[in-house]
Amino acid sequence: MRWIAFFFAAMLGTTGGPAIADDVAADLVFVDKSDRRLELRRNGRVIGSYEISLGGDPDGPKRQEGDERTPEGSYIIDFRKPDSAYHLSLHISYPNDSDRLLSAALGVPPGGDIFIHGLPNAYPFDSAPKIDWTLGCIAVDNAEIEEIWRLVPDGTPILIVP
Repeated sequence: MRWIAFFFAAMLGTTGGPAIADDVAADLVFVDKSDRRLELRRNGRVIGSYEISLGGDPDGPKRQEGDERTPEGSYIIDFRKPDSAYHLSLHISYPNDSDRLLSAALGVPPGGDIFIHGLPNAYPFDSAPKIDWTLGCIAVDNAEIEEIWRLVPDGTPILIVP
């Protein structure tokens, strides 16, 4: 009976991440904030493209906790959160060293908890109008985060451009 539970957990990605064939998995997540677009790429080829919502004050890079901006720069998808308050969530490794140095120079905390995620679990629908509503995260519809969850292994680089 335990093997059945493990099988379903593996299918849902709750055993530390789904097993993804190397020839299918994305090797880069590319986010263009101005186009409100997230692309999954494999060997330079786009294998998935999604319209996104960003932080409530999306223009410019994230500088401090609470500024409602989505970071800009190079990061890593470093872990996943299947029990997220937002359907499913993939964590972005913000802040990096340069973000920490900048916020320290400004005398402010850099913030954190930046994710690619679906809609809030309490939201009654599986899709939402594409408006900027997060606190700095990158949001997609629930079906889209399920696809992204399957195609993006932990350790995948993410590049977020203005």
